[in-house]
Amino acid sequence: MGFSKSDGSFMVKLLRNVVLVLLLIVFISIVYNFRNRESDTVSALMATATSSKEYKGVFIRDEEIQLYSGNGVLSYNVSDGGKVGNGTVIAEAYLDDEQLSIKREKANLERELSILEKIQNPGTLESAQPASLSESIDDSYRSLIYYRDMGRLEELNEIKDDFLIQLSTYQIITEKVQGFDQKISDIKAEIEKLNAKTVLPGEEIISPRSAYFVSYIDGYEDKLSTKDLDKLTVSMIEGITDRKSTAPNVVGKLIDGYGWYLALVADNSRKEYAIGDNVRLRFDSSAESYPAVIYDIRDEKKDKSIIIISCDKFNYELVQHRAEIVELIKGNGDNTGLKVPREAIRFADVTTTEDDGKGNVTARTSKCKGVYIRKGEQILFKKIDVIYEGSDYVLSAQKNDDDYLALYDDILIEEVEDNEK
Repeated sequence: MGFSKSDGSFMVKLLRNVVLVLLLIVFISIVYNFRNRESDTVSALMATATSSKEYKGVFIRDEEIQLYSGNGVLSYNVSDGGKVGNGTVIAEAYLDDEQLSIKREKANLERELSILEKIQNPGTLESAQPASLSESIDDSYRSLIYYRDMGRLEELNEIKDDFLIQLSTYQIITEKVQGFDQKISDIKAEIEKLNAKTVLPGEEIISPRSAYFVSYIDGYEDKLSTKDLDKLTVSMIEGITDRKSTAPNVVGKLIDGYGWYLALVADNSRKEYAIGDNVRLRFDSSAESYPAVIYDIRDEKKDKSIIIISCDKFNYELVQHRAEIVELIKGNGDNTGLKVPREAIRFADVTTTEDDGKGNVTARTSKCKGVYIRKGEQILFKKIDVIYEGSDYVLSAQKNDDDYLALYDDILIEEVEDNEK
């Protein structure tokens, strides 16, 4: 009994359908595995992070308190953080507040007079050209905005005067105004009136040597000096508060030299900081950051170390407080490397060979930190060199070495089975 033609046709169709189903299953399996593999990897890309932490910092300087009789009110001739020389008049004591008002008003008028006289100076007007002056005005304006945003008040005041002179000179040479002769005459008359009301101060406070001046004290002057750095304890640093004395006969204090120290308490159990490290300091009171060096580290407890930092920058902001929150920035602050998820980090035995040059080759196996990557159908282990640690990722240095992770490598996130390695 033989097969009919219809039976043969049915078998062909059946086989064709089975083949089509098998091909569809294979295609779906390939797509599924491809997508599954893709979802388990992340590309190694460059990223930048700032390595910094905030602490309570305590300023340590060599300071000497300056006193006066306590009679009268003080008028300061030197701003906080200003440099004084031997014989410099730091402040003057007057019997009442009226003399302080007269002195302030006179100083403002003299400053305005000085600016107007610079504008009216024939040499200034003769050399000024509208085009170059317009360019200088633009530069000064940009500098004003920059210094304002950076909180650099000293430079801001200096450029402000230059800006005013440039604008006023431009008005004169473009004939928008005729000049300031009448204004200069009026100011001189006002100064003469104030001179008639001025009386001599009852007392002058004079600097005995070259130093920097600050107009307040806080009671820590004889407790926190550079010669007592080795006596600092964790409890001392943690107990220091930012305060100012209201003693009636205090003028302020002299601070020796540029150099000062900052002491803080940190957990350095992971040896994150080391003596000699270059760091930068940024305080709440200042937009500027200051270069400094770690001078000493003393481990008092397992999780509490005293870190003493040395800095030689000196300005108004740095003498306004005894204790302040400081952001301690490691190195230059920016770390750039290949971003690696923490969950992808693995440890593997890596064997390296060393040739002593005499034909003797030694194999050495060591446990290395790294990641597994997918390269085509291969799973490879690549070492990483961690230069920064974030909360859920690390940055690895980019190296010209095939054994290390490279840019755009596909990092495997999940554990790698032994049969895949």
